[in-house]
Amino acid sequence: MTVDANSQIRLDALNKRADKEAVAELERCCGSHVWVEKMLERRPFKSVDELFSSADDIWFKLSPEDWLEAFAHHPRIGGDLESLRAKFASTASWAENEQRGVAQATEDVLRQLAKLNDDYFEKYGYIFIVCATGKSAQEMLDILKNRMPNEKDNELKVAAGEQAKITRIRLEKLIS
Repeated sequence: MTVDANSQIRLDALNKRADKEAVAELERCCGSHVWVEKMLERRPFKSVDELFSSADDIWFKLSPEDWLEAFAHHPRIGGDLESLRAKFASTASWAENEQRGVAQATEDVLRQLAKLNDDYFEKYGYIFIVCATGKSAQEMLDILKNRMPNEKDNELKVAAGEQAKITRIRLEKLIS
């Protein structure tokens, strides 16, 4: 991310927000209340780089329970095809590439994605977490297929890495 004057101004605003307002903004970036609390403790952030490094440092020191809490703040892909379409449509405005991916998704890909998401949830006990920015439905299906054989401990770490990417993108949006 290119840091411009506006990003620094928005970072300064985040630093000066009352805790209640800052909590609401940080919760949009990551749903772990421990992560949010620890981010608040580190304010004020001197730079955008410090914001990002703090986010990662805190995230990767959290417990698996904290990671699972953050995962639970994402909508579950699956259930029915209409909710799956809505999931992709709701993120389309965040990334131009996602919108192209939605337009190319076939019914078959959407059905497979819904089914495998259900299988994933049954196997691991939490929703499939992937940083979807710039990925088509087919790419996400391929990633899901590749991750299904993972052992539980390994998959939790992979999902946590994906959540860290999502959090970074959301922090970028917060200050841009």
